[in-house]
Amino acid sequence: QVRLAESGGGSVQAGGSLRLSCAAPRRQFSSSSMGWFRQAPGQEREFVAHSSFDGTSTDYAESVKGRFTISRDSAKSTVYLQMNNLKPEDTAVYYCASKFGGLGVGPFRRQPDYWGQGTQVTVSS
Repeated sequence: QVRLAESGGGSVQAGGSLRLSCAAPRRQFSSSSMGWFRQAPGQEREFVAHSSFDGTSTDYAESVKGRFTISRDSAKSTVYLQMNNLKPEDTAVYYCASKFGGLGVGPFRRQPDYWGQGTQVTVSS
């Protein structure tokens, strides 16, 4: 069982920034796509961002393009989600996810292999 350890959630006012972190076991990290989903109260979980296993390709939901940036640090086996210009509609529980292999964003979005426990992000107006 791969454990994804998330951190960095919190409360912020609209227009503010937060950075989420997700650490994975080193062996899995180097060969896995990594990314983020979120789930707001009463809504389904939705895709937010994806990074290919080697970090050369990234993908974003339309709602966060230009505001969120995903990156990965191989030395720390950690993926980050930098969230800028946050809006109240970004309020949700954010989940880190991983999928083994270089299969691209499609398979990652459809069925990640592993999930983190989730971290709450609250944006007030």
